[in-house]
Amino acid sequence: MPTTDLLRGPRLRLTPLTSDDLPEVAGWYSDSEFARMYDARPAAPRTVAGLHSWLDGYASTTDGFVFAIRPHASDLLLGFSEIESVLWPHRTAWLTLAIGAASQRGQGYGREALGLVLRFAFHELNLHRLQLSVFSYNQAAIRLYERLGFVREGAYREYIERDGQRYDMYLYGLLRREWELPATAAR
Repeated sequence: MPTTDLLRGPRLRLTPLTSDDLPEVAGWYSDSEFARMYDARPAAPRTVAGLHSWLDGYASTTDGFVFAIRPHASDLLLGFSEIESVLWPHRTAWLTLAIGAASQRGQGYGREALGLVLRFAFHELNLHRLQLSVFSYNQAAIRLYERLGFVREGAYREYIERDGQRYDMYLYGLLRREWELPATAAR
């Protein structure tokens, strides 16, 4: 039997995102920078009740997973990641990643967490392809995705408007065989 703990990395662990975490997540949406990096909807605060509906959707589906990102040493919520809209016959899914507090971004948590999520998706769920979208102004996320082997496959040109300026939304994809290449082993 494999001994690798799929949900633990050197500094982080993936745990269930629970209703107790939702006030913290709601607080992140009060930060317009977070909201604008993560969501195309207007950067507006979210209610805990609204987030309950979102989280409850995962409890009643077999085509999605949501993980809380936490350090080993505490239950501090650093962010969350979703594998969603799994199409089991085709073994494809959408992926999202969010690091909540601005003070936690840029610390390498996203890279480690996404590595764990990719390992879970490809080794445990046996998915073939993961895809994600990212706004062209989110350069930190773009660098992360490309470092992890994601390939830019296209763009929805001038998809979103922020502060009177139009931005593209890029589509990235990663195939299991690309993720498993030795050249990307330094993930």
